[in-house]
Amino acid sequence: MTVIVRDFRPDDAEAVVRVRRAALPFEVTTPHAVLRQVESANPAKKYRLLIAEEDGEIVGTANVGLAYESGTPGLSYANPQVHPDHRGHGAGGLLLRTAEEHLAAEGAESVYAWVLDEPGFRSFAGKRGYRPSRPAHFQRLDLAGGALPELPAALPPGVELRTAADYAADPRPLFEADAEVTSDEPSDIGAELDDYEAWLAETWNNPLLDRDLTTVVTVEGKVAAFTAAHTDGGARYHSGMTGTLRAYRGRGLAKLAKTDSLRRARAAGYTDAFTSNDAENGPMLAINKWFGYAICATEVRHVRTLG
Repeated sequence: MTVIVRDFRPDDAEAVVRVRRAALPFEVTTPHAVLRQVESANPAKKYRLLIAEEDGEIVGTANVGLAYESGTPGLSYANPQVHPDHRGHGAGGLLLRTAEEHLAAEGAESVYAWVLDEPGFRSFAGKRGYRPSRPAHFQRLDLAGGALPELPAALPPGVELRTAADYAADPRPLFEADAEVTSDEPSDIGAELDDYEAWLAETWNNPLLDRDLTTVVTVEGKVAAFTAAHTDGGARYHSGMTGTLRAYRGRGLAKLAKTDSLRRARAAGYTDAFTSNDAENGPMLAINKWFGYAICATEVRHVRTLG
């Protein structure tokens, strides 16, 4: 068996999706989204999508780049994924080694990687010098068979439900809301969204973003809370981000946004809803448990110092 690692080519997109769905069935992606991710990557990210081939067959992939939105310089990430049928043949190690060499050359000092919280994956990371940092939980909700809360008979005065599609002409209010809630999200890397054009390219124009199913809650006309819906055009729905701006917290607006979006997603034919939260994000974990989400897997972020 011969394993090689190379850069992504456009005609690899379907194979990348096949590998990702097998390796992490809780993620939502499409070939179009894979292509867009590569094409829209900010140059400051030094992004590479690595491909592992075994005897000519694509068996693994890795997202690699600098965490340029972090306020701390020198941070980077590398997330290798290998198809379950081809693990143990060297693809994961070669992907990670290639990623580390690229990141070191671009000035990275530390590499963060998500590792499934299972013995084999933890061992893989530990043998390569990675130490655990913080966990996150994947969660699943049965949209087809589960019960969803009802929307209130009447909204509080001044509160309205809108969609991201309503902001097509000027999405800047959503950018500003996303920047605030992202800065408050628990993370060992963190992100400061201050580049509107980059946000348009990577977030607003992400093919997975379903603007019609993304619910925005406004108070007196101002964005107060939102839940971003990512869909694959088939049966799978994913909460890309749910948040409430600081001035409006404690009013149940995140629950309102998710209730509206989930109910409309079910009506549109989506059967499985997924989300992921940092294990220390108690408020969102509580909200998702209230909806009936159940933890289906846990990942632990690991970090290694380069050099």
